[in-house]
Amino acid sequence: MNEAFEFTAYSLVIGTGATVLIDLWALGVKRLLGIPSMNWGLVGRWIGHMPAGRFVHDGIGRATPITGEIAIGWIVHYAIGIVFAGILLAIWGLDWARQPTLLPALLVGWATMAAPFFLMQPGLGLGIAAAKTPKPMIARFRSLLTHTVFGLGLYLAAFAALSVGMS
Repeated sequence: MNEAFEFTAYSLVIGTGATVLIDLWALGVKRLLGIPSMNWGLVGRWIGHMPAGRFVHDGIGRATPITGEIAIGWIVHYAIGIVFAGILLAIWGLDWARQPTLLPALLVGWATMAAPFFLMQPGLGLGIAAAKTPKPMIARFRSLLTHTVFGLGLYLAAFAALSVGMS
């Protein structure tokens, strides 16, 4: 198999699988503990305002709604998961996907917390690392758990890819 094609295929499968796992995690947390999951429509709204040069909001919920914001948010959510899987493969190589190990996947999962802490949360009006939320430490802990699940998902999705004969 061509390496560029293999890299792309693994990125798609592993990133999508890991993102599905965090969505299932969020659904379970919501059903079992009553904790609402991320509103991807608000992320879509944030992204939708970017072409007009608006990258930071005081509160994204008060910003003008964008047509298709829910779809935009979900597409971006999955695209980011795929890109993060690609970063894992760019650092550890295709050999990692052919013989996955847990530590690199977890390290990437934890490193990806930088994106919400320093880009998304400030852009949505929540401050750096959720500093402007009512309970920042709880928000940070939830991010840690979610990104740990994402890292685990990278690892498990790589094994799933192997089990269907991707290598």
